[in-house]
Amino acid sequence: MANIRKNRLGAVTYLNTKPLIEFLPGRLPLGNSLSLDLPSHLADQLAKNELDVGLIPTIEFFRHAQSNGYRILSDACIACQGKVHSVRLFFRVPPSQVNTMAVDEGSRTSIALASILLHDRFGIRPEKRSLPIDSHPDEIEADAVLVIGDRAMHPTRYHSFTSDWDLGEQWYLETGLPFIFAMWIAQEDRSLPELAEALEEARDEGLHRVHELCEKYAASYQLSVSECHDYLTKNLQFTLTHEAIHSLNLFYRKAVELDLTPAIHNEHWMTPITASKVITPS
Repeated sequence: MANIRKNRLGAVTYLNTKPLIEFLPGRLPLGNSLSLDLPSHLADQLAKNELDVGLIPTIEFFRHAQSNGYRILSDACIACQGKVHSVRLFFRVPPSQVNTMAVDEGSRTSIALASILLHDRFGIRPEKRSLPIDSHPDEIEADAVLVIGDRAMHPTRYHSFTSDWDLGEQWYLETGLPFIFAMWIAQEDRSLPELAEALEEARDEGLHRVHELCEKYAASYQLSVSECHDYLTKNLQFTLTHEAIHSLNLFYRKAVELDLTPAIHNEHWMTPITASKVITPS
């Protein structure tokens, strides 16, 4: 009898992952396991071979695709086309005058996106400061503060800021394209079609039962059921489409230009994905 391959999967703990992971454990092939953590921690664990598959920030896929042989395992992802609602850059000064930017330690893709937008618009590269996950943005001394995830969804709580950018909206205004925040990424020898299929089937079930998810989780995120439903169905997208692949390529090129990621010399990862056709960038 052949040995059963046991894959260690890691996913993000935020509300935006619920359609992807709520029904995943029951669909995983025998022997596979799922753990939850911050996106930046998942990226580190995958790079250290502590995970075999991770729902990791897009910028971390770029950074390790060449050296670690990463591949995109599934067309299930976390994306938006316009306002994302849960990734915001708050300003105390006009955006063109930002010299310091505090960044949420839970993210890396959003840091790269904010850096690209500020450079594209104003030619500036602010000094980055840390925003600890348990701190309040009002307490941090910086011209701008980047907040992601569930605590970004209540901007009226932050009183020391004069304006803010929804980064999904700003990317769309600049490019007319969706933005991809995170993807299921596998180590180079872990691209099992059965696992890719499970990830996509779990996503499809999550979207089919999204109202059920909202009734279950809305209150814990201090949202009404209708607010939660709008967030998961109007602000977010969960499929890596052809248009999203185009956006992925553009974000990659801009990140390379600013030295936010090394270049990937073989770029086959831009090919559209299905459960039976994974992408190998190496």
